[in-house]
Amino acid sequence: MAQWNIVVAGCGQMANTWIEYVKTRHDAAIVGLVDVQAEASLSMADRHGLSCGLYSDLKEAIRRSGANLVFDITTPNAHRSTSGTALEMGCHVMAEKPLAAHVSEAVQLTKIARQAQRSLAIMQNRRYLCSIRAYRELIRTGAIGSVGFIGADFFLAPRFGGFREEMASPLVLDMSIHTFDQARFITGADPINVTCQEWNPPGSWYRGSASAICTFEMNDGSMFNYRGSWCAQGFPTSWEASWRVVGSQGTAIWDGERIEAESFDKDGQASRTQGTTGWNGQEGHFGCLDEMFLALEKGRPAETNAEDNLKSIAMVFGAIESAKLGKTIHIPTLLAQGLSS
Repeated sequence: MAQWNIVVAGCGQMANTWIEYVKTRHDAAIVGLVDVQAEASLSMADRHGLSCGLYSDLKEAIRRSGANLVFDITTPNAHRSTSGTALEMGCHVMAEKPLAAHVSEAVQLTKIARQAQRSLAIMQNRRYLCSIRAYRELIRTGAIGSVGFIGADFFLAPRFGGFREEMASPLVLDMSIHTFDQARFITGADPINVTCQEWNPPGSWYRGSASAICTFEMNDGSMFNYRGSWCAQGFPTSWEASWRVVGSQGTAIWDGERIEAESFDKDGQASRTQGTTGWNGQEGHFGCLDEMFLALEKGRPAETNAEDNLKSIAMVFGAIESAKLGKTIHIPTLLAQGLSS
């Protein structure tokens, strides 16, 4: 069994979950904490009883600790530098979403990982829920026929403080990646074109655009419509959004808990089916991390490896570009432009 010596880059609140996960494994150990603020890494070490090295520079941390795996839990703008440095120094990387803060950086990171022959896997914890696995299975069994429409509503009002409230596109860049990735996961379809409008409604406590409506044309001919807001007070949806997938023979819904399909036979008789799944893995971050480590052990790409996740993050960048320019964006062209930049 491999021994994973891990440097954690970024000692903010989210790092606690990643470190707690490592404590559950016998084949992994934290050998270094990195943060530009010394007090952050010191506080994290104290909180978790870690006796590893504390660093402000990632290269030094990797060299001195002998790390072979880096957790990139830095802010999105730092992912290109952090993940790129780790890969180039021979480490595998597991990173918080989003893959990067710009399309060119996301494409560059996938290229660096490929050239370094190292794994770069992205945290998409909302794939790892019993409910979404059941919803996907219900749709993929053909219970509602061929999918033509996918709709997701996401309306919440979190008050994070910090960098999210200063971002230009906080909802689309920081959060909608989850819902966009879920749409790909649920249907197996990938995006072709996107049209998006984003804005900041009255009462918002965000500096940037906290609301958006996006429509994606998918490569199976279906359309995916996303409506969301991060400053919508009252009647909140779940963090998993409220879903409606319409097929040629019926409709399947999922609101984060309830999973049900109503289908119709050739005589117009309706029947309802509850969603079930045989999946019994851990949920959330722990489930996604289980898959990332298993992929390393098996020598295969993780389910959320950067090559695949690039298709989800391209939906984000395409939506932002569409809102900015006021026109439909062809996503394969956007990725090609990112490759050449």
